[in-house]
Amino acid sequence: MSTRLRIALDAMGGDHAPDMVVDGADIARERCPNVDFLFVGDEQRINALLDARPALKAISQVRHTADVVAMDAKPSVALRSGRGSSMRLAIDAVASGEAASVVSAGNTGALMAMAKFVLKTLPGIDRPAIASMLPTMRGDCVMLDLGANLECDADNLVQFAVLGTVFAQTVLGLLEPTIGLLNVGSEEQKGHEAIRTAASALRATPLARNFHGFVEGTDIAAGTVDVVVTDGFTGNVALKTAEGTGKLFGEFLRRTFQSSLLAKLGYLLARTAFNKLRQRMDPRRYNGAMFLGLQGVCVKSHGGTDGLGFANAICVAVDLVQHGFNEKIRKELALLQESLQAASAAASGSDPQAVAQ
Repeated sequence: MSTRLRIALDAMGGDHAPDMVVDGADIARERCPNVDFLFVGDEQRINALLDARPALKAISQVRHTADVVAMDAKPSVALRSGRGSSMRLAIDAVASGEAASVVSAGNTGALMAMAKFVLKTLPGIDRPAIASMLPTMRGDCVMLDLGANLECDADNLVQFAVLGTVFAQTVLGLLEPTIGLLNVGSEEQKGHEAIRTAASALRATPLARNFHGFVEGTDIAAGTVDVVVTDGFTGNVALKTAEGTGKLFGEFLRRTFQSSLLAKLGYLLARTAFNKLRQRMDPRRYNGAMFLGLQGVCVKSHGGTDGLGFANAICVAVDLVQHGFNEKIRKELALLQESLQAASAAASGSDPQAVAQ
């Protein structure tokens, strides 16, 4: 892609900002040589960091603001009082066309509220969803929603399936990603009405050929499907449980290999293999949750990440822009709407064109 992209960065968002943000941009600069950066935040602090990185400074612009959205701020308060914040001005840059996407490690609720208010949702999408990648035994999978919508109806879940499918195609490079609805069992009669209705609706869409059906929590790590769809409450609980389990497993390993001299010797002999495992499970590799369904690319980085993790979030944003993610969403939603109208017409015995009208 010859045209240079500009990525707006909320330079003051996150536990270790702006140092972590500048570090991440410098790493991403080497991975994505066609990208420029717009840093929004404390000009004096950002420029002091850029002065030590002349190659990054040459492709960067700094927009000053002293206003920052606190990590514990309520979304409604941030939306009302944060119009001049680094987060809001970075989002505004995307809305005005000055930047192709925005990346922030700041307050998740505030970022979602501001992005939805400023960028609006895509036609055919009722609610945006948070999606991210998770490691599995078969590679990686996409899971959504991870906390944006605590309660969802069947239409929301069907829309999430479309969003997740395009995300998997764009970021994971999968031509025909398989889809599963997270449920308490794989049997068709299991689950509440919304999830069973969503399953029936998906079987009447072009996604039916890749719709696996219901999956359980154990299927996430097994890699049974490429796209796991659920409501934000369940998705967030599953994500935090997986993160906690990973930390617990790592702590158990550390204690085990420190338990005796023989155990320490065993670790030294297997150190290369364990380093590979550590890299495979490194949460920084999966940093960068996308707010899907907005009329603009907005990526949320983990607030406590370091430069490497933030760089991965930037690269996710670049991939989504370069591969025309939102345009693919529009096309898939149009196909979905046509198929649902055709199914409704067939069921009622009426003309599909009449149903569309």
